[in-house]
Order: sequence, then structure tokens, then C-alpha cells
Amino acid sequence: MDDNVENYINFLSDDCLICIFNKLESESDRNAFGLTCKNWFKVRNIARKSIIFHCSFNPKVYKEHANCLSKLLARSPYLNLVSLAGLTELPDAALNQLRISGASLQSLSFYCCSGITDDGLEVVSIGCPNLVSLELYRCFNITDHGLENLCKGCHALKSLNLGYCVAISDQGIAAIFRNCPNISTIIIAYCRGLSGVGFRGCPGTLSHLEAESCMLSPDGLLDVVSGGGLEYLNLYNLKSPTGLDGLDRVGYARSLRFLNVRMCRYLTDDSVTAIASGCPLIEEWSLAVCHGVRLPGWSAIGLLCNKLRILHVNRCRNICDQGLQALGDGCVCLQVLHIHGCGKITNNGLASFSIARPNVKQRADEVMCIGPSIEDLFRLQ
Repeated sequence: MDDNVENYINFLSDDCLICIFNKLESESDRNAFGLTCKNWFKVRNIARKSIIFHCSFNPKVYKEHANCLSKLLARSPYLNLVSLAGLTELPDAALNQLRISGASLQSLSFYCCSGITDDGLEVVSIGCPNLVSLELYRCFNITDHGLENLCKGCHALKSLNLGYCVAISDQGIAAIFRNCPNISTIIIAYCRGLSGVGFRGCPGTLSHLEAESCMLSPDGLLDVVSGGGLEYLNLYNLKSPTGLDGLDRVGYARSLRFLNVRMCRYLTDDSVTAIASGCPLIEEWSLAVCHGVRLPGWSAIGLLCNKLRILHVNRCRNICDQGLQALGDGCVCLQVLHIHGCGKITNNGLASFSIARPNVKQRADEVMCIGPSIEDLFRLQ
């Protein structure tokens, strides 16, 4: 390189170098930028907005990631996003640097970081006051005490993933709602220590809830919808602590647009009717493998669900030709019907429905997740 050119480069300010760095699109170019000299390495770290470790299923790689995390955090004072996936042995001590460098952090993921404990969440609470999104999926050692510590400092939280955090109870959930008034999305899948009463008095900002394979009580379900703002509710394979149907409480969620009760086999016609009459905005509803729904339930849906666009009835044993006709006679906005494996529906019944509603697409595919992708709500906009 010409000496004059090199001298000019040395006089470039950090702000100018950051502008140049931000123009680089590929990660390889950004890494090459940082390896040019010590000053450019410093600029590269200042300009770094994210640290992302992907799942590799290689213990050696995970160990390397855990060892270098503290240095990366120390060198990167303006991070917006840190995503750590699969670091099952990541210790709480590796997070200590967040006390200094976590002030700008908005999104943090400890996906399958099962070594993180309540002590780690206390560090996050102290160091990350502007945190908006937090994923604790399969962090088995997190308890109510950790959630209480977390919400003492992270009042800006909007999205929280507690899937498979099996040691938490309603006490921890209640603490979140008391201290995080802007919470809009929460995942509690497989948290079977929750009855739902921790949602009592939840804010109207709560619009999305994943409660797959939970053990919510009838009173707990009423508390879940008490905020009045719920638009998306996933109760896939909901367990009943009494063995009885209490899903009629969902009918109080008047803002509900997407409802998944797939595999709720104890669901009855009374609850379907209560939901259909109480949730006038519902657009997509999965009733797949709900064997307790019979003609009165299907008739109620046809009569009352005037905004329903997508309906899933796959493998429902007790939908018959008359039930299908009731859906066809009503549901004026219906566009897609997922239907197969329904033994009581005859070919003549399907043909009659197709003639009556030719614009409704009949699909045989099984769909486990409905509505908008809830994962998108954990991404920074």
C-alpha cells in the first residue's frame, strides 16, 4: 500500500470507519475489516450489534462458544441482540460481563441453555434494563425466584418464552405481570406446574399466549383471558386436572382471532357453543382430533362464526354429513377447510359441501401451528 494512502487511512475517525463498516454486507468482509489492524478491530467490536451462536450439536464447539462469550461481551458495548443456542453447560458466571455491556441489549436468547439458573437471571436483571425479548426455552433450573429477580430490573419486557421451564409456578407468572406492564407475548408450553391463576389481572397488552400441553384449571383459564386483549391462544393438547371440560371460559376472550384446541378430546358441544358466541372475531380455529364435538357444536360454529376463514376438523370422529352441512350453510367467510380422517363423513357429504361452497378449499394436510408465527414476535423489528 502507498505510504500516503496508509497515512490517510490512519487519520480516519472512528465514526467514519463505523460508517464504512456498516456498508459491508457479508460477515466475511466484516471479519476481514476487523483483522486489518488494532484500531479497526476495536471499531469492528464497537459496531457489532449482535452475537449469535447457532445449535451445532457438537460439544467441542459449545465449549469453545462458552469460553469466548465473556471476551465477546466485554469487547462489544453496543449489542442489541445476543442469541445463545444449545450451550447446555453455559455457567451463570459467563454472563457477568452483562452487568457492564448489557445496557443496550434488547433481545436475549438462552435457548436450551439448561445450565443457567436464577443467579444468571439476576445478572440479566441488573445489566439489561432495556430488554424487550427473552427466551428461556428448556432452562430447567429457572424457578419463581429467578423470575421475581428478573422482573425487578427488566420492566420493558414484551416477549417471554418459558417453554419447558418445569420448575416455575403461578407465583412467578404473577410477578412478571406485576412488574412488566407491556408484556404482550408469553410461552408457557409444557409448564405443568401452572394452573393459570397467576394470570389474574394480567394487562390488556397480553395478546399472544402459547400454553401447549399445560394443566390449566377452569378458574385458571378464566384468569388467562381476564386481560381482555388476547388475540392468539394455543391450547394444543391442554390437560384437564379434573378430566372435565372447562374450556367454555375461553368464550370470555372477545378479542380472540386465532384459537388452537387441537387434541382437546374432552371438549364438549357446550364449550364450543360458548366460544362461538363469545368470540365473534375468530378467524382461524383448530378443532382437529376433538372427538367430543358433535352436531350441536358444528351447528353453533356455522351459525355464530361469521368471520371464520380457516377451520381444522382433521380426524374428528363425530363430525358427520349433517355437521358438515351446518358449516356449509353458515361460516359465510370460510375460505379453507382442513378435513381428512373423519370417518362419519361420506363421499356424498363431501360432494354436497363442494357444490354448496365451491370457493372453500378442502385440504387434507395436518397443521400443528395456526395463525401468525409466534416466533416472529421474538425478533427485533
